[in-house]
Amino acid sequence: MSVETRERPAVHAGRTPIVVRLLVLATFVVILNETLMINAVPRLMDSLRITEQTAQWVSTAFMLTMAAVIPVTGWFLQRVTTRQSYAIAMGVFLVGTAVSAVAPSFEVLLLGRVVQAVGTAVMMPLLMTTLMTVVPERDRGRVMGNVTLAMSVAPALGPAVSGLVLQFGSWRLLFVVVLPIAAGVTLFGLRKMDNIGEPEASSIDWFSVAVAALGFGGLVYGLSLFGGSDSRVGLGIGIVVAGAAAIVVFVIRQLKLQRAGAPLMDLRALRHRTFALSLALLSVGFLAMLGSMILLPLYLQHLRELSPLETGLLVMPGGLAMGLLGPTVGRVFDRFGSRPLVLPGSIGTLLALGGFTQVSMTMPYWQVLVLHTLLMVSLAAMFTPAFTLGMGALPPHLYSHGSSMLGTLQQVAAAFGTALVVTVMSARAGHLVADGVAAAPAQVSGMKLAFGIEAALALVTVLVAAKLPRRNVSN
Repeated sequence: MSVETRERPAVHAGRTPIVVRLLVLATFVVILNETLMINAVPRLMDSLRITEQTAQWVSTAFMLTMAAVIPVTGWFLQRVTTRQSYAIAMGVFLVGTAVSAVAPSFEVLLLGRVVQAVGTAVMMPLLMTTLMTVVPERDRGRVMGNVTLAMSVAPALGPAVSGLVLQFGSWRLLFVVVLPIAAGVTLFGLRKMDNIGEPEASSIDWFSVAVAALGFGGLVYGLSLFGGSDSRVGLGIGIVVAGAAAIVVFVIRQLKLQRAGAPLMDLRALRHRTFALSLALLSVGFLAMLGSMILLPLYLQHLRELSPLETGLLVMPGGLAMGLLGPTVGRVFDRFGSRPLVLPGSIGTLLALGGFTQVSMTMPYWQVLVLHTLLMVSLAAMFTPAFTLGMGALPPHLYSHGSSMLGTLQQVAAAFGTALVVTVMSARAGHLVADGVAAAPAQVSGMKLAFGIEAALALVTVLVAAKLPRRNVSN
C-alpha cells in the first residue's frame, strides 16, 4: 500500500478509525478459521473415512498456504486500493468457506481450506499496514490492543468455539456458521470503508514468488511431518533442509533486487533493531501459544478423557482474558511505554510454561485453568507492545513489507511450535514405552519434557524483552 495518502481521514484523539475497526472485525473472523478445525479431526475421520494423519491436513494446509502467500501481499497491497484488497480477500475467503461447507470429499474440503487461507493471508498485512498509515503514533498502543484481539485471540479461541459448535452438529456446521457471519461483515465493510492511500504500479519478480512459496511453504510442510513415523520424520528433515535452502536463495535474491528498489520482501526492515527484536519476541511467543494449544487438548481429551466441549470451556477463559485485556494493555503502553508490560509478560510466560512441566494425571483442573490463563494474559502483555514497537520502528514505505514478515514468521513459528512439542512428546513417550512404562504415564512424561523445552525457549523472550526500548524514536 502506498504511503502517500490522498486524503487521510481525520482521527480524533481516543478514537479508533472506522476502517481499522472494520478490518479488525473481518480479520478476527478469517483468522479464527486457522485453528477452528483442531477439535473436528475425530468427526472428519468418521465422516470422510480418513486417517488422523490425513485429517490433520485441514489445519496444516491452512498454515502452509498462509506461509506461501503472505510474502506476496506486500506487492499486492501496493497495487490495489483498500476497498479492492478488502473485497478480494473477503470474497476469496467466502468462496473457500462455501466450498468447504458442501465438500463431498476430503480433497474438495482441502481445496476449500486452501482458498480460505489465501483470503486470510491478505487480511493480516492489510490490517497492519492500514493501521500504521491512519493511526497517529500517540494512539497506536491502544489501537494495536484491539488488533491483538484479531491476530492472537482468534486462534486461541478457535478450538473452544469449534468444541461448542460440534456439540450441535457435524463438522460442516463450522463452515455453515461462519459463512453468513463473514458475508455480513464483508457487505457492511464495503458500505462503510474508505480508501486509504493511492495504489502504485509496480513490477513483481516471479522467481522470488516461486522461491518464497517453496521456501516458506516447504519449511512449514516439513515441520508438520515431525512427530509421525520414523519415515515421515526423515522425509520432514529432508523437506525442512530443502525449504531452508530455498529461503537462503530467496534472501540472496531480495538483497540483489533491493539495489533496484523492487524486492518482493524488503529485508532492509531487519536493519531496524527494534523491529528485529520484536520479530524474535513475537515468533517465540506464537511458538509457545501454538505449542500449548496442541498439548493441552491432547492432555485433557486423551489422558483426562474430557469432551471437546469441556476442553474448549476450560481453555476459553484464557482466550477471553487475552482479548479483553488487549485494549487495556494498549492504553498502558501509550501512557507508560513497553517496559511495564513486555518484561513482566515474558516472565509470566516463562512461569506458566514452567508450571505446566508439573502436569500429571491428577493435576487439579483449576490449576490447568490458572496456568493457561496466566500464559494467555502474559502473551497479551507481550504481543501488543511488540507489534506496536516493531511496526513503529519502520519508515512508512516498509510497513507492508514489515507486516508481511510478521505474518510469515507467525506461520513458521506456529508450525515449528507444533512440530517441536509433538516430536519431543512422541519420542520421549515411545522411549519409555519401549522400556516397559505404561502408555499414559509415558505420554505425561513426554508432555512434561515438551513443556520444559518450551519454557527454555521462553527464557529467550525475557532476554529479548530486556533489550526492547520503552518507546520508538520518531521515524
